[in-house]
Amino acid sequence: MMTANEIRDSYLKFFESKGHVIVPSAPMVIKDDPTLMFTNAGMNQWKDIILGTKDPEPRRRTDSQKCLRVSGKHNDLEEVGRDAALSHHTMFEMLGNWSFGDYFKEEAIDYAYEYLVNVLYLDPKDLYVSVFEGDESEGITRDDEAASYWEKHFPKNHIVNGNKHDNFWEMGDTGPCGPCSEIHIDFRSEEEKAQVPGEELVNKDHPQVIEIWNIVFMQFNRKSDGSLDPLKMQVIDTGMGFERLVRLMQGKTSNYDTDIFAPVIAEIEKISGKKYNHTFPEGDNGEGVNEEQKVDIAMRVVADHLRAVAFSIADGQLPSNAKAGYVIRRILRRAVRYAYTFLGQKEAFMYKLLNVLVREMGAAYPELTAQRELIGRVMKEEEDSFLRTLEKGIMLLNGAMDELKAHGQTQLDGKEAFRLFDTYGFPLDLTELICAENGYTVDEKQFNEEMAQQKARARNAAAVENGDWEILREGEQEFVGYDYTEYECHILRYRKVTQKKNSFYELVLDHTPFYGEMGGQVGDQGVLVSEEETINVIDTKRENNQSVHIVKELPKNLEADFMACVDTEKRDASAANHTATHLLDYALKQVLGEHAEQKGSYVSPDTLRFDVSHFQKITDEELRQVEKLVNEMIRKDYPMDEHRDTPMEEAKKMGAVALFGEKYGDKVRVVRFGPSCEFCGGIHATSTGRIGFFKIVGESSVAAGVRRIEAMTGETCENAIYALEDTLRDLRTMFNNAKDLKAILAKFVEENDHMKKELESFRAQAVSRAAKNMVERAETVNGVHVVTSVLPIDPASAKDIVFKVREALPEKLVCVLGSVHDERPLLSIMLSDDMVKDHSLNAGQIIREAAKLIQGGGGGQPHYAQAGGKNADGIRSAVDKVIELISL
Repeated sequence: MMTANEIRDSYLKFFESKGHVIVPSAPMVIKDDPTLMFTNAGMNQWKDIILGTKDPEPRRRTDSQKCLRVSGKHNDLEEVGRDAALSHHTMFEMLGNWSFGDYFKEEAIDYAYEYLVNVLYLDPKDLYVSVFEGDESEGITRDDEAASYWEKHFPKNHIVNGNKHDNFWEMGDTGPCGPCSEIHIDFRSEEEKAQVPGEELVNKDHPQVIEIWNIVFMQFNRKSDGSLDPLKMQVIDTGMGFERLVRLMQGKTSNYDTDIFAPVIAEIEKISGKKYNHTFPEGDNGEGVNEEQKVDIAMRVVADHLRAVAFSIADGQLPSNAKAGYVIRRILRRAVRYAYTFLGQKEAFMYKLLNVLVREMGAAYPELTAQRELIGRVMKEEEDSFLRTLEKGIMLLNGAMDELKAHGQTQLDGKEAFRLFDTYGFPLDLTELICAENGYTVDEKQFNEEMAQQKARARNAAAVENGDWEILREGEQEFVGYDYTEYECHILRYRKVTQKKNSFYELVLDHTPFYGEMGGQVGDQGVLVSEEETINVIDTKRENNQSVHIVKELPKNLEADFMACVDTEKRDASAANHTATHLLDYALKQVLGEHAEQKGSYVSPDTLRFDVSHFQKITDEELRQVEKLVNEMIRKDYPMDEHRDTPMEEAKKMGAVALFGEKYGDKVRVVRFGPSCEFCGGIHATSTGRIGFFKIVGESSVAAGVRRIEAMTGETCENAIYALEDTLRDLRTMFNNAKDLKAILAKFVEENDHMKKELESFRAQAVSRAAKNMVERAETVNGVHVVTSVLPIDPASAKDIVFKVREALPEKLVCVLGSVHDERPLLSIMLSDDMVKDHSLNAGQIIREAAKLIQGGGGGQPHYAQAGGKNADGIRSAVDKVIELISL
């Protein structure tokens, strides 16, 4: 039986024998494409070539691409671990071969058949293929050409017509598209095949008749009005799901039984003490109907999500609360929640599975091995954080169920369930599970309504309408910004973009000195000047390997000759900050060690931010050393030593530093400043002396194992020094122009501390006296000590007083204190433990009702609770209300 690694290798070597170049997988996390967060298909990294903005050489390529499908149109997240065929995944590998203007349908079909039948020895009688049946509304006929090539290999009853949904591939609402042929395999028993022919089950969601390969024939371009134009360069784009293929080759009924996932699941069994039972989910929507099925689903979810999270972190995407980072956080939390609920894992444990994953996949994807320590630390910190969130959510949910019990209700409000989800990340199914265990239901309909409203708000906020590109001239853009800040140009094409009811225009020029935002460096601003007018360029973005210029209004004469002029003041400041990040990167490695790798950066004219892998706080002494090294290199005024279009291997021999998670072509640009040498496509200072001066202004934690350094350079440093001088001058003036300002401030702080201690002593004495007076005035009602009072004191003193009353009267105590501070009322309740136990009293519940009289709310524990409010006039009534509710 072939292993997964052997199968992957056989595919790549087969297509290498057919003249294809084996290329490495692109990063799973996409950084410089505004239309995508993650690579969700094998073709994503070739988008520039398909759109005609990048050289297609070599025209034949093959690879195994790591992909992630968890958002938008391609979203398999909720299917993972519970779909009928157990074949859906978040992170998966896509085996692919491409032809860019080389071979087309016939060769692609012949290669696919040869690999499956002659290399993998699959039985052709078990294979079925689909072809596009055509669409009258589009004016497209059936793909008879593809069908005729398939007929060389299969009888006609193995060639099935497919509709537009299944057999017409589109990159998006606009862009390249075309018909496709899917290859399906029927691995049912011979008895089942005799009863129902395989062709009747193609694309019918049968768990044992599944698609394994899709061959896309890109031959059209979809415009925004829905019409189709022929594509200038025909493209073959094939994708074969690696996990499904391995499942077939290893004779397994589930992807999770293959050697891709089995080692991880075995480790989950070992850690959790639970057994994987190889069950399929039998409930509605893929839910487990018994304990065994629920445990199996949880193990599959964890095994799948481990890969997605680990590869994303390896590619440079840390969990966060925004965009791609939020998606990764959501995946990890979903796995933690399944492990918490069904595997009994109340402590972080996913990070413990990492060594097995690296052992199994590290050879094919070396970034896993190289980033192992960082991945583990980030995962553990995220797990710990979410487990704390779960605990807090459970506490809040318990309080909500107490309220239901007190009011005789049995259904939790959907809005409350959504608040737990939205504010605390507490998932609905866990809320439902805990409620069910306590005899309550959840208003799921109302929850879904709240969720739909939130999604609608998010869609409206993010909605972008792109018009068609209006082509004025044929041709492609040439970037001249490394050598010029002004250049003669013409507009090639433009389009209108509308977002949040605001409209602007995007222009593509034939020649441009404008740098489009990329690699953390902001885009250029400036002007387009013609004889008739001047148009402001408010920003420049990078899209499909070209600079896209953002303007608020179109030139009156779009065909005019223009001079593109970059704002050199902002460009120079941004360039200086960018060069400073290279020097900073080098200095950090010298001071902290070679493990200190760049994990992200942001460079603008005003500031620079640099994230670096390091597993503890960078000390003040280390930061000072880094600053000194950077400023030393600035003073040496190293000139920029630039090497464009350098072959990758030659660049590596030069010692250039490459970043994990970055996509590099066959040729790269290398930028050297003295000892600093890196791959970089950005704009830089002509020499380090242009930076002027470098100063670190902040160091903080971004995530486990990642520190963030914020710094400034040049004129910004100069202005900061002036501001500091002004502050020092003002301080001296406050202290009568004292010569030794440090000594005077130290004396002032010492005196202030002494006064604080004296004030705290006075406050403590006042609290003790107030508590003693309240105890002495306590009433006895049916054997219970009832202590009430209203005092003009601060909240901290109010809390101290009721606890001192409890110390003096530890049994049969009801203490209610109303207080007012800065016109804000506060109600405090303290009960002795026996009153809670013997009389079933709960201060947290009582105070919610009484607090209405001060127009406020609050809560707490059964023996102690506080509530603030707005109506100070109602504080006495609130105190009386508490006594009334206790009903002694």
